Amino acid sequence: MRMWAQSHLCQKPRRVKSVLAAAFAIVFLLLGASQSASALPAFARKYGLRCSACHESWPMLNYFGQKFKDNGYQIMNDRDAPIWQNPGYWPVTFRITPIWHRVSTNLVPTDQSPTGEQKITSSGFDLSGLDFHTGGTLEKNFSFYVLPSSDATASFHFETVMARLDNIGGSSWFNVKFGKYELDNLLSEKRILTLTGNGGIYQLYHFIPAGDGNVFGQMGDNQLGLELMGHSYNDRTRYSVSLLSSNDGQVGLPYGAESYSTFITASQAFDAGKLGVERLGFYFMGGEAPTSWLTSGGAAIAGSGGNNKGYSREGFVGQFYFGQHADVTVVTQHGSDSAWFGQGYGDLIDGIATQNNTPGTVLPTGAQNPTWNGVLFEPHIVVSPQMILIGRYETIRMSQQSDNGPGANSGEGSTTPVASNLGNISTYTLGYRYNPFMTSRAGFAYHGEYNWFHRDGTAPDGTSNLTSSELLFGIDFDF
Repeated sequence: MRMWAQSHLCQKPRRVKSVLAAAFAIVFLLLGASQSASALPAFARKYGLRCSACHESWPMLNYFGQKFKDNGYQIMNDRDAPIWQNPGYWPVTFRITPIWHRVSTNLVPTDQSPTGEQKITSSGFDLSGLDFHTGGTLEKNFSFYVLPSSDATASFHFETVMARLDNIGGSSWFNVKFGKYELDNLLSEKRILTLTGNGGIYQLYHFIPAGDGNVFGQMGDNQLGLELMGHSYNDRTRYSVSLLSSNDGQVGLPYGAESYSTFITASQAFDAGKLGVERLGFYFMGGEAPTSWLTSGGAAIAGSGGNNKGYSREGFVGQFYFGQHADVTVVTQHGSDSAWFGQGYGDLIDGIATQNNTPGTVLPTGAQNPTWNGVLFEPHIVVSPQMILIGRYETIRMSQQSDNGPGANSGEGSTTPVASNLGNISTYTLGYRYNPFMTSRAGFAYHGEYNWFHRDGTAPDGTSNLTSSELLFGIDFDF
């Protein structure tokens, strides 16, 4: 799903990576919300169900909705095959969100301020981008999902394009997905309930240390690759393994044809009696990506990337229910990048990294792998079937900067020391969603949200802390 925050990212991807910190990683155990999900009334129309059959609060999935998704959008009865559908049925859903929001940033470069920076606050009416969902079955155990998505100016791209072979050999343990798709995160960013610019993404899924050139490990972005996924019949046990191009989901091999990454996740659910079904899992994302390119006239040649260097992201996820009205999801992450990425080599094609790892390049004395730890905590309170309260806290802390400063390691060096807290992130989000109705025809929600975001040392002056806040009210609907 690409609502306000996701469309905002499409408009200004560099801002997300530099100003918003581009996301963040984690290493302690969190507790977070039940999994969100893009609502498709088309599925409810096909099976004659209300949207609430699959959604705790659309677009957040409940247990039945997650099982439906894991089965390849099938209930596992005769009505799954398209031959049983009404010829007039068209599996399509549109989603867009008109909003009012107020955005405030503490330090913005201006010519009029005596200090060169000042606080800027703006407010007004706005739109999210448009999502155009279509998915379902082509035949029994052959499923698909296509999502053309636009930003607020109607500039389209393909957010998701995937086909899936389900229950290979009659076993739910073997399902193969191919194309561009969301990674199998237990806490799904594409099904997130929040919509603000900083609160509408999971920061730990996108985190890039200050000055780092590695854009390839962003778990929140849809990726291009091949996935093997399996689950028990009751969906209590799940696993997935993906082989991905190291290009952050971009088409056309812009970086290099010989760099690949992998994403692995597994989880186990267990019955906790009156509390509900709890789930614990882990994930790992790692691989290699280029740090140099061949050039022509000094400009990098797309697809010629080489000198691949490694990175990794790993963590744990817990989804805990406390009866029918409260749940919390916790995600932790530990992240590490090669020292080459830490020194700014990496995303040369997109212009983030300004350096090219040409033959003979030597890292400065004191250069080391940047590492960090993070945690995400997201509780939900289900006041009624129509009303849900949302909260989230994320924090990311650098445990090792890319540069250890003068005298690093060998006692020699001339590099400038890097503050130990440079790039640390803290962010809070509070919100609510009230659904007057969720039917097989359409969904409608009144949405209110506040987000506060803080990152150490990343203001334009290079030393001050960057702080921003956003207040948002909107009407979220699909049909």
